[in-house]
Amino acid sequence: MSSSEMFGMEFRQALKRLRLGPMRDTLPERIELARQQKMPYQDFLELVFSDEVERRDRLGAQGRARRGNLDAQMILENWDETAKVTFDRQLWAELCTLRFLESHHHVLLLGPVGVGKTFLATALGQIACRRGHPVHMMRADKMLKELKAARLDRTYDAEMRRLIRADLLIVDDLGLDQLDGDGSRDIYEIIVERHRAGSMIVTSNREPQEWLATMTDPLRAQSAIDRLQNAAYELVIEGESYRKRQKPERRGAEK
Repeated sequence: MSSSEMFGMEFRQALKRLRLGPMRDTLPERIELARQQKMPYQDFLELVFSDEVERRDRLGAQGRARRGNLDAQMILENWDETAKVTFDRQLWAELCTLRFLESHHHVLLLGPVGVGKTFLATALGQIACRRGHPVHMMRADKMLKELKAARLDRTYDAEMRRLIRADLLIVDDLGLDQLDGDGSRDIYEIIVERHRAGSMIVTSNREPQEWLATMTDPLRAQSAIDRLQNAAYELVIEGESYRKRQKPERRGAEK
């Protein structure tokens, strides 16, 4: 075995011990690039370590999105700009900066069925994941069912902490169902605990004031909705169903 081969083996082992093994995948092309461009050692090292930082950031974001129940396909890059839906583009651009998250404000995405509310909410969640924020997304009905089950197996406090501690909590389709006493109190507790302490994105087919009729305790309902609405950006989405654009296309028969 030549000295260069011995060095290569020792170098690969060193990368593995330092948990930098994946760098081996891009290292040959980076070495070739450095040779072609006569790159200084410092620039070469900066390049290969930047590759590794980018890889880890990408994997970290993917892991946070997976743990947060975010659909991997619902990212900003996949939004169909030809969709026949209308909303305030200037406000949307502001929301994409995530300044609302930094200031612990909320976002309400409102509009009829199928206009892309869930997609846009998920896309904001994906941006947050890329920037290192823990995100948790659930449909409102599923969230309340899990909290009801948690009462029975005495894990309610832990489940509630999970919902409250996430930097960004996304609640999809709030206000669809009539809530019982427990559900009404849960919504109240989540909104009140996250007020000025963490951000929420809520999607709904109904205006916030219409949610009052779905909650059994009018006083708690008004208190929660007032807190949420007065600390939230409201993006109203109108137009044709966006879901038609997500429908799988039928392939033509082979000839």
